[in-house]
Amino acid sequence: MSAIDASRPTSAYREMEASVELSPLKTPPAVDGAAPDQELLTLNMGPHHPATHGVLRLLVTLEGEVVRDLKPIIGYVHTGIEKTAEDKAYWKAIPVVERMDYLAYFFNAYAFCGATETLLDLEVPKRAQYLRVIHMELNRIMSHLVWLGTSALDLGAMSMLWYSFREKELILDLFEYSTGARMHTRYFQVGGVIEDVPAGWAEKVLEFCALMPGRVDQYGDLLNKNEIVLQRLRNVCPLSEEELLALGVTGPLLRASGNPWDLRKAMPYCSYEDFDFKIPVGTEGDNYDRFAVRMQEMKESVKIIEQAVHALPQGPVMVDDRKVALPPRHELATSMEALIHHFKLVTEGFRVPPGEVYFPVEGPRGEYGCFVRSDGSSKPARVHMRDPSFVNLQATNAMVKDSYIADLIATLAMIDPVLGGIDR
Repeated sequence: MSAIDASRPTSAYREMEASVELSPLKTPPAVDGAAPDQELLTLNMGPHHPATHGVLRLLVTLEGEVVRDLKPIIGYVHTGIEKTAEDKAYWKAIPVVERMDYLAYFFNAYAFCGATETLLDLEVPKRAQYLRVIHMELNRIMSHLVWLGTSALDLGAMSMLWYSFREKELILDLFEYSTGARMHTRYFQVGGVIEDVPAGWAEKVLEFCALMPGRVDQYGDLLNKNEIVLQRLRNVCPLSEEELLALGVTGPLLRASGNPWDLRKAMPYCSYEDFDFKIPVGTEGDNYDRFAVRMQEMKESVKIIEQAVHALPQGPVMVDDRKVALPPRHELATSMEALIHHFKLVTEGFRVPPGEVYFPVEGPRGEYGCFVRSDGSSKPARVHMRDPSFVNLQATNAMVKDSYIADLIATLAMIDPVLGGIDR
């Protein structure tokens, strides 16, 4: 890892270049079209391929072991979540949108809540903003851990799955401690969070933060000194910054090419401007940089979490607006007004002024955005999610064309698509 300057992005590490000498691989010759004597094979990979990251079908055209064309075919887990959200009151749509990218549920919820809060012109309390940041960064680490374990499994490094899931379970324990659920917590609400964190939770988070950087180093020691892994990743399926931008790719895939675009820095939201952290970037835009950027991002997320916990403000965790916020539970047993207010919000919901807004956030796979259009009723007239997996999947063909089919498996792992968000 090169020296880090706080004023500029971090370069993804390539520390093994001096100690590991890689034998050169021959790149398959590129062809513009199949000659008459060439034999092409069309292969359906999926939708139940053992290496696929979800129910994804790839229509692959092969010449021997060389990929000449690839078409992703999606829709096998289409759930109609966007249309379902349009048939529910705003606060009832939150559990629905959480389930799109099921590894980034806090980001889905925040994008929807942020869009609704913008239409309502709500100022979320500072404590709630910090709690949202802590949970989102924990969610980012958890998502990267799932990516790391499953991607290493695709490369044949089976033991990494158990190591990464060990720390993933610690994060889910923290979510269960603060929200009562390990996944799809519905902790984020329009106007804040559902309730304050329990006593002792912050200390548990700091214990995890003290542990995690060393564990990331352990992952690096296992993989960065494995020549087979390096052969599968380094100088494999690179794509330039210009090509990625033309395809709309965001997140770690774009940053691996050297572009430092990150919404947390470029367009700060939810108090991210209060925290000191760096944006890891790559140099080559190959599979190794895609791997290295995510590894370093986990350490940067730990820094953000530690700062947010230490500086966690006092105060409410929900806006003081009875049109939006449910009354405190303890009032329901003694106040008829609170009981009636609770009943009306639960049954009818709250009305949102007419208008439309797009609210983007930086998630583990790139830009998650939620478009909400209101017609003045208690239900959104239109909900549309920009899922980064859906957009990033467009780059698969450009990355793997004229590469070996083994490189296709490794590249798909480095793209890290989640089909729940793609199909939705």
